[in-house]
Amino acid sequence: MARIAIIGGGSMGEALLAGLLRSGRQVKDLVVAEKQPERGKYLADTYSVLVTSVLDAVEHATYVIVAVKPTDVDLVIGDVAEAAAKAEGGSAEQVFVTIAAGVTTAFYENKLPAGAPVIRVMPNAPALVGAGVSALAPGRFASAEQLRAVSELFNAVGGVLTVTEGQMDTVTAVSGSGPAYFFLMVEALVDAGVAAGLTRTVATELVAQTMAGSAAMLLERMEETRQRAADAATGVGVDTSPAQLRATVTSPGGTTAAGLRELERGGLRAAAAAAVEAAKTRSEQLGITSE
Repeated sequence: MARIAIIGGGSMGEALLAGLLRSGRQVKDLVVAEKQPERGKYLADTYSVLVTSVLDAVEHATYVIVAVKPTDVDLVIGDVAEAAAKAEGGSAEQVFVTIAAGVTTAFYENKLPAGAPVIRVMPNAPALVGAGVSALAPGRFASAEQLRAVSELFNAVGGVLTVTEGQMDTVTAVSGSGPAYFFLMVEALVDAGVAAGLTRTVATELVAQTMAGSAAMLLERMEETRQRAADAATGVGVDTSPAQLRATVTSPGGTTAAGLRELERGGLRAAAAAAVEAAKTRSEQLGITSE
């Protein structure tokens, strides 16, 4: 099986490592490059994985996943490129994957050997518990087969979909930052429940379970909608599942309608739109696009 090198043993690198092992990848086919000795020892002890230098990790890998922070990309790309140049004579073409937010495929393509296939991925925090979603955007030289193979790798930590690279800043703003928006909403509902007379323990349990169940309902409805569209050979079209489910749980003149009216009056939709736009703008500002 192809060897996978993970450059960077931080939280997302560890999440991917753990997910790949859960999905059936053999530890002998995985290698990690981690510059912090303590972190490297932890990964080696916890997952029995080989932890080595960037040069050694990349040279014999088929898939090279750069999982360092955006600010650290410049520190490792030289070693990655040097090792990639040494590996060019190998039998399998190396595929380079970046999960560093804001760093374009063109940046890597300019640093790596000519024609190197690069795929940019934006996973999100729930990948840490195997329930994330990852958006993939292929660079100029990545083939459909390579994109499919990388999709399979990230299936190990949640759902996967493909977007254009021009959409990546918006993806970052919606799903990359989205868990924080969600946690803020949870925090607000818990505080409201406490203010209305619940204990914080009870309010937190109620809100967390309600959010989890609601997400499960939505995912199930979306899948049903996709299946019906596929059966009718009409294509998926516009999925209105969230609005439909909201209507289903909202009785005319009832308690839910009263609560929703206040959320609309408070500008929930406008606040969400402003948050996404602000996060997208910040992602654009932080982007590394040139040498």
